[in-house]
Amino acid sequence: MKLATAAQMRELDKTAIEKRKIPSIDLMERAAAEVAQAALDLLPDKPSNCRAAVFCGSGNNGGDGIGAARLLFLKGLKVRVFLVGEYDRLTHDAMEETGRLSECGVELEDFNPEDPAQAAWAKGSHILIDAIFGVGLSREIDLSSRFAAAVNLINQCRGTVIAADIASGVEADTGRILGLAVKADRTVTFSLPKLGQAVGDGALFSGEVTVHDIGIPAALVRGAVCPAQTVEADFAAAALPPRKADGHKGDFGKVLIAGGSVGYTGAPYLTASAAVRSGCGLVYLGVPDSIWQTEAVKCVSAMPFPLPANRRGGLSHRALPELLARLEGCDVLALGPGLGRNASAQHLVRELLRKTEKPVVLDADGINALEGHIDILDQRRGRVTILTPHDGELARLGEDLSQGDRAGIARTFAREHGCVLVLKGHRTVTAGPEGNVLVNTTGGSGLAKGGSGDVLTGLIASLLAQGASPVMAAAGAAWLHGRAGDLAEKARTAWCVTPEDVIATFPGAFSELQGI
Repeated sequence: MKLATAAQMRELDKTAIEKRKIPSIDLMERAAAEVAQAALDLLPDKPSNCRAAVFCGSGNNGGDGIGAARLLFLKGLKVRVFLVGEYDRLTHDAMEETGRLSECGVELEDFNPEDPAQAAWAKGSHILIDAIFGVGLSREIDLSSRFAAAVNLINQCRGTVIAADIASGVEADTGRILGLAVKADRTVTFSLPKLGQAVGDGALFSGEVTVHDIGIPAALVRGAVCPAQTVEADFAAAALPPRKADGHKGDFGKVLIAGGSVGYTGAPYLTASAAVRSGCGLVYLGVPDSIWQTEAVKCVSAMPFPLPANRRGGLSHRALPELLARLEGCDVLALGPGLGRNASAQHLVRELLRKTEKPVVLDADGINALEGHIDILDQRRGRVTILTPHDGELARLGEDLSQGDRAGIARTFAREHGCVLVLKGHRTVTAGPEGNVLVNTTGGSGLAKGGSGDVLTGLIASLLAQGASPVMAAAGAAWLHGRAGDLAEKARTAWCVTPEDVIATFPGAFSELQGI
């Protein structure tokens, strides 16, 4: 699904109103109806036994809330509507909605943070509607303002919180929290989901996001060229390379994994196991001879072999000739799991990146080896390189994630360095060298454990070796990895899931994609 920016939504509204001659008040009425319906759907009892508190700003988002309040009142709810903005700054349509509300006998009340009766009403409400700020908010909320007081009050209430279009305080383009934000249970958004609702903290504060048509012509919505999209099951299904009924092991890809060190024997094993379990025909695992026997005992389906070790039990740069020779017969190199940060191993990584023409999936300490040597990544432009960093690893490569724009930073990095970037975390972001951004929609806290990234690396390398395009392999693997994690959590709870459990649940995730 496409993810829109605030500017795109403004342009869609403008085109619909000015060129397609759709009255703006009609768009507002439809938006209000969708918000009101969401509230009715979430009521714990019949409307006459429930009450709602609606918090509105002075803009059109506030108008959506005022309109929703009127419709809820007409359905029998007891409703109070609090204006957090200024009355004389109400937009034309918001003023029209205020008049319609008044005709029903409900008046727009000025929000007073010091009024205990208003606070008591909100805290006793079954439904709270947040219509304070729309998608245009780009400055931080003043923490001493009435706006901040209203946001804090909403967040203190036990009732169900519904955000109109976007949770107030969430930046629409980045998901960054602008000082503070409403934590919604559901966000009723219009025409298209917003990028900030799918990434970063915005994804956490938006709750369940539902998208509703409010009358903007479908052709305009379809024609919107958005900077990002979500990865759903159909995308992941398309990333699965077909399997020939009469195929043999050589037809389904050959992956070479290089990594491991004393104290880090689990990482390369997990990467190899994930590659095997996800359909790769042949998986070779090159590890230091200091841990080779351990890997040989662990691995049944993958094929470990010993390589020269350095004094600390990690891979030595002397392993370079053998790795290059073995790569001649393989399709993909997965480099870095459990590698360690010793100088010899990092030198090996840099030389492999310089010299091999084969696709490389670079993970963990393989990524760390590029710290201060980003030019090596630039030299691989035109060759396939997939990086899978978490935020800390990307920061070591010089990227500042402190402002919260994970999607924007991922896009810029992938473009500038000609690679595919898989920025791991909640709502993993995959960015391609052409500037395309894909936001994953699966996975939970059960994946927040050491070894999960090694599993993802093996899965990406496997799909890539089987013939998926680099971006499809990366984003499709992120979806499958997250979905397997979801299934494992369902069976074992988020506390008890291990990376091995995730690999064991691959068959369930893959089975769900059959026939899509």
